[in-house]
Amino acid sequence: MLISGLVSVSFRALSCEEIITLTVQNGLKAIEWGADVHVPPGFTARAREVGKMTAAAGLTVAAYGSYYRLGQLPTREQQAAELQKLVENAELLGTDTIRIWAGGKGSADVTESERQALIREAAFLAEIAADAGVRLCFECHPHTLTDERDAALFLLQSVNRDNVRIYWQPNQYKSASANRQYLRAILPWLTNLHVFHWRGEEKLPLALAADQWRDYLTIAASDSQRHYCLLEFMPDGKEESLPQEADCLNALI
Repeated sequence: MLISGLVSVSFRALSCEEIITLTVQNGLKAIEWGADVHVPPGFTARAREVGKMTAAAGLTVAAYGSYYRLGQLPTREQQAAELQKLVENAELLGTDTIRIWAGGKGSADVTESERQALIREAAFLAEIAADAGVRLCFECHPHTLTDERDAALFLLQSVNRDNVRIYWQPNQYKSASANRQYLRAILPWLTNLHVFHWRGEEKLPLALAADQWRDYLTIAASDSQRHYCLLEFMPDGKEESLPQEADCLNALI
């Protein structure tokens, strides 16, 4: 089942209340709340408030979009403490899904010892998250260990935890065929999708890639699982463009 939604960082300058209103007005069903601006780690009162507001509007919190990067905190104590802040906010928001980042280097740029250290850290975090009933989901993004299909598969298979999953989004520097191959490969671990149409650094309306996205969503829907399809950023960065982007996504779904 595919469900349309919005990533709150699409509009970092707007308040949570404004984002909720826009989401409802445009027929979207869910929000991924970002941890950088709207619901920062450690701000539990804000997380509780935003969770209640989201539910009251009839929306679902698709995930808590954190900016935790593997490899940044040197000790297990620091890693566990930071994850606990994220877990608390996720629970207060009403979601069991936390997005994290698979390091800060591309898969071709890490040494094997660095790769193994990131895998061990992910497995450590996964055990803590599992005790809280939370899933950790890697962002699918350039300049991390998920930048290539085979590297992402190696990461997921090496961590080998039921509660470690992955988002998917098209790589704007690769062909539609390569993106379809990546999506099919990671489908057993797929949670949510970030939806946009970029060609390199050029941001374009989603409607111009409707055929590509129809194929992507067909693949995502083929496992009969629930996947939130979340609009991420507008082609011109303006909230006035959300209606056309939301209409396109809802039509595709």
